[in-house]
Amino acid sequence: AMFVKDPLAREEMLAQRQACGGDRYDEVWEGVYMMNPMPNNEHQDVVGEMFGVLLTTIAWRDLGRVLPGVNLSDLDEEWTENYRIPDIAVFLNDTSAVNCGTHWRGAADFLVEVVSEHDDTRSKLPFYSGLGVRELMIVDRNPWAVELLRFDGKELRSAGVSTVEGDIWLESEVVPLRFRLVAGESRPQIEVEHPAEDQRWLV
Repeated sequence: AMFVKDPLAREEMLAQRQACGGDRYDEVWEGVYMMNPMPNNEHQDVVGEMFGVLLTTIAWRDLGRVLPGVNLSDLDEEWTENYRIPDIAVFLNDTSAVNCGTHWRGAADFLVEVVSEHDDTRSKLPFYSGLGVRELMIVDRNPWAVELLRFDGKELRSAGVSTVEGDIWLESEVVPLRFRLVAGESRPQIEVEHPAEDQRWLV
């Protein structure tokens, strides 16, 4: 971690980061600029495939919107002073969140976060709880585990954890899907089922 107090150095660093596209996943936490690491190939594989499943089961069936890397804030104006960028966000048709054009404000219905080395995914939980996010799925990769957290009216609490050894299904109450971690050839995979329509995917 590095705290840069020199405004000139800060502006130069941000300009360089913006020029090369490295700021794509940067966030601002209550006025503090957070330079997040670029996701590796495995991270992007998981996000891309999960996005495809949610796009197929939610967006393409006119149940809501599915967005990768959306700006999510608790503010209407001056939102750039406090926002996070989940890997995937789902906003159902009856969502209480507000589309502000540049960002969304409020309670997303379903979020996905894939954990990378040196990021602070779990440090986002108080922020997501404050927004009233209904469900959050966290994909850990060291060691591999999938956790589903659900808003209980006060905060996001764990509704279950799936590991390769545990063989536990995580049933969403927000999207019509359930998830579990299973063994794969090169890495564990997330098995996703749409029980009502007998559909299955491996992410």
